[in-house]
Amino acid sequence: MTDFARTTSSGMDPSTSSQDKPKAGRLKPWHWYSITALMLLAVPLLWFVMAYGELPHLWSKHEHKVIGARDQIQSYTGQDIPGDPISLHVHGTRAAIECAFRRAGWSLADPVNLPSAIRIGTSVVLGQPYPQAPVSPLYVQDAKQTMAFEKEEGKSADQRHHVRFWQVGNGDWLGAASFDRGVGVSLFTLQVTHHIGPNVDAERDMAGKLLTAGGARSAGTEDNRIAPNQWHRNGGGDRYRTDGRINVYTLPATGC
Repeated sequence: MTDFARTTSSGMDPSTSSQDKPKAGRLKPWHWYSITALMLLAVPLLWFVMAYGELPHLWSKHEHKVIGARDQIQSYTGQDIPGDPISLHVHGTRAAIECAFRRAGWSLADPVNLPSAIRIGTSVVLGQPYPQAPVSPLYVQDAKQTMAFEKEEGKSADQRHHVRFWQVGNGDWLGAASFDRGVGVSLFTLQVTHHIGPNVDAERDMAGKLLTAGGARSAGTEDNRIAPNQWHRNGGGDRYRTDGRINVYTLPATGC
């Protein structure tokens, strides 16, 4: 039997070629829409799991092994990653410190909670003022900062000067001053955070002038044992340099 006869007897049209048959592997448009939607959902979810779950956990396990061996006097994050350097040592009452900063036009930072997190996000995105915006928690002697003061640089909480204070004794305070230059993502944990500027000594000196104007007396300097004039990184991965000095001040008991 000829090829034509075989084709005719099987009911197939000889004019139909294999190229006219639909390809099984070709994706239809709705397939691409589904894949795109899944990617849009999966990527943010993966980032959230890594930034607020796995990466902080890994850093905490790593840094906890070495934090006790560090000699530097500096703050650290909740994952034990070195934070901002301690640059102020103040003797005085809480009321006297608050008075000095408030008189200079600085605001006491709000605590970190859901309403304040939403408000600072709105401030940064929409360019709205929020002079009491919260600051991220840093720790000294396993205690979160007792209080923090800030002053916005611009129209929103995106850029600001701020100082954290930890009470380490009766009338004894350690402080860390830095400048937030903008919001971004942490180099170490991928969490959303403020990035600080490199000149932390300038922020320390600004806070010192503010305290002096509030009646404080300079009492010399101390060594924070951070290598001077070298590049270091804080808890968000931001580079900074310091001379390694802690400025010491004594505030009058009567306040400012």
